[in-house]
Amino acid sequence: MPDLSGARSPPRFDAGLTLVPLPPASRYILRGGPVVRAAAETAAGVGIPLEACRALTRDGRAALWLGPDEWLLIAPEAQGTALSDSLTTALARLPHSLVDVGHRQSGCELRGAQAATLLAAGCPLDLDANAFPVGMCTRTVLAKAEVVLWRTAAAVFRIEVARSYVAYVSEFLAEAERTSTSDQGLRSQSQLETFS
Repeated sequence: MPDLSGARSPPRFDAGLTLVPLPPASRYILRGGPVVRAAAETAAGVGIPLEACRALTRDGRAALWLGPDEWLLIAPEAQGTALSDSLTTALARLPHSLVDVGHRQSGCELRGAQAATLLAAGCPLDLDANAFPVGMCTRTVLAKAEVVLWRTAAAVFRIEVARSYVAYVSEFLAEAERTSTSDQGLRSQSQLETFS
């Protein structure tokens, strides 16, 4: 079967917002105590946040705090094996959990000056920059989908979502945009399913 993913284009919202699919990535959920966190930090090549709901990045890799002993580690797809091998070696003698979730999740970015307003249509969090600043991340819901939401820039949010909810999230955001600008909607319904 031919791969048609290159023929897809991200939806562009009339209000200056864009939902952009992100390149494939390696993703791991790491769980463990302080000793595990310290060992993983060295092995992962990126800081592992101690502060709640914060993300740290370095050289294309990211670590997102999801709970007191839980982090989401993200790396470019090409670095996935090296990251996994490094973590496995560093954590071999420590009680921990390291689960590859790259196959189940997808990532996209919502960009634009009204991104927080559009997300607020389905997210119960206060997404004002004072309450949810750049670098903050958390598990939350977007309508009925569980997501990890991460503000990577003033007008950019990264959304990590289960692959089975990709179309739903895209359609929800398109509908929220149409509703917020009732006389201006997304012009092409065919562009909704654009990332996988």
